[in-house]
Amino acid sequence: MTRTTCLGFPRMGRRRELKRALETYWRDGNAAALLDTARDLRARHWNLARDAGVDSVPVNDFSLYDHVLDTAVLFDAVPERYRALLAADPLAGYFAMARGGDGLHALEMTKWFDTNYHYLVPELHAGQRFRLAGDKPLAECREAQALGLDARPVLLGPVSFLKLAKTTDGSDPLALLDALLPAYIALLEKLHEAGVAWVQLDEPCLTLDLDAPTRHAYATAYAALALGASPKRLLATYFGALDDNLALATELPVDGLHIDLARAPEQLDAVLAALPAERVLSVGVVDGRNIWRSSPRKVLPLLHKALDKLGRDRLWLAPSCSLLHVPLDAGQETGLPDELRGWLAFAVQKLEEQQLYARALDGQDEAAQALQAQAARLADR
Repeated sequence: MTRTTCLGFPRMGRRRELKRALETYWRDGNAAALLDTARDLRARHWNLARDAGVDSVPVNDFSLYDHVLDTAVLFDAVPERYRALLAADPLAGYFAMARGGDGLHALEMTKWFDTNYHYLVPELHAGQRFRLAGDKPLAECREAQALGLDARPVLLGPVSFLKLAKTTDGSDPLALLDALLPAYIALLEKLHEAGVAWVQLDEPCLTLDLDAPTRHAYATAYAALALGASPKRLLATYFGALDDNLALATELPVDGLHIDLARAPEQLDAVLAALPAERVLSVGVVDGRNIWRSSPRKVLPLLHKALDKLGRDRLWLAPSCSLLHVPLDAGQETGLPDELRGWLAFAVQKLEEQQLYARALDGQDEAAQALQAQAARLADR
């Protein structure tokens, strides 16, 4: 059977439970209630993904505020002004970095590539030291494993993390790569010890124009990550085509590559030609950034081409990027006209939709018929 997965899931909940829990915490400081809500949302969302046919559920994509901030805290990339508060009250220190407070100004916030999401920019400096300072990816893996799920931790990759950061002294963040890598290696070793089969390393910067030092940083980083004990590594790219970075991406020592075919379907032929033998290709054919159903007339030819080249063992289906950027479930929108409802796909519907594609590839007639009906509905849009 064709394997399906997901790069990430919305955080807020069907009824915006996380938003309400955060507002309550900021008002009365009830950390236990906030953490209980977060744990419940993670479990519910993982089960939604499993019920929608996802074979490997993403973990560590959930955040109380921002996944880039989570990465900075995980690897102890914490500016000095927050350290005393973070040591005394980790949750209060975390939110001080995000929102300010207690006389502390927050980290800068800027757009996550060309999306409407904004992330908190890590503040680094020359001589910055990193260490594995937390266990969030491991803890969430254990939560998912306790539910009987195949958990795939999602990590912002080391090069994109540094490229998205800034320094307070004008130095080059990439100069810190050698200091950062041991912390990543330590985390991968712990995930391997926990029985994790795959880890997802998000490197969206691979879809940007890269200079020679950045290309060298990618080669250095992934050669180092390949040396230690580690789960299999899925290198995830999105928001554009690999283009001039295709050779770089396919030469890195990883076990799988994810590409965005919603934003850049034209890259498929080149990727198929360059992909090393035995490497898995995850194809992002369902758009993770909009609220509309995909066009089977556009998607199916891409999938058949990939399947013919790779076979089922090396082909995964996924949304183009994390589903963080869309609402959770269009089924909650009860006041919509039936015609509009037939065009909409929020996160749950997008996972169900990609499962239809997988079943159609596997020769299931009812899935092929459902996609034909979807194509007919979209023709009227």
